[in-house]
Amino acid sequence: MDGVLLLDKPVAWTSHDLVDAVRLKIGQRAVGHAGTLDPMATGLMILLLGKATKRSAEFMGLDKSYRGSIRLGVKTDTWDLEGRLLEERPVPERVERTLSEHFLEMTGERSLHPPAFSAIKRQGQRAYAAARRGETLEMEPRPMHIHRFVLDAYEAPEVYFTVDCSKGTYVRSLAHELGERLGCGGALSSLVRTRVGEFRLEQAMRLEDL
Repeated sequence: MDGVLLLDKPVAWTSHDLVDAVRLKIGQRAVGHAGTLDPMATGLMILLLGKATKRSAEFMGLDKSYRGSIRLGVKTDTWDLEGRLLEERPVPERVERTLSEHFLEMTGERSLHPPAFSAIKRQGQRAYAAARRGETLEMEPRPMHIHRFVLDAYEAPEVYFTVDCSKGTYVRSLAHELGERLGCGGALSSLVRTRVGEFRLEQAMRLEDL
């Protein structure tokens, strides 16, 4: 079987979990994905079947859209709520008055540090492997283009947002930067991928319906 399969990834599943489940369901080994999602994230996953697996780089290069939330007042080692809590700080009063301004300033061509808990290779190893061992790797800033970063709502301590961005963007990096700008810390608390290129979440099916 050759082609493109759009799936809505469930929460707590890894991207590899989803690939393995599809391999089992359709009875073929040639299944890959075009861009991972963290286990806590849900939403659109593009899976490539058969000969289409050779086009993974083409799909991975597409822009993406997400909606999600950031928990203010906390800092974790993974920059999301799945990680170990490092610090809690009070959220500044009337923070909602400055949020839109920060969102606007964080839009455009950016150079951001990726999280230490990521699949980026540093010194010949995956960064997350070293981070899990308690080692500290210097994560060099990476170019990320934020086409649109919009504040949808603020319900203390949660900041709800929509973002359109380039490939290679770590939304956890945006959550971390917003927390640093506000001086209280911030960690990604939820994330849904809604678009990859022209493919949209509304077109995706659930694994159980495959």
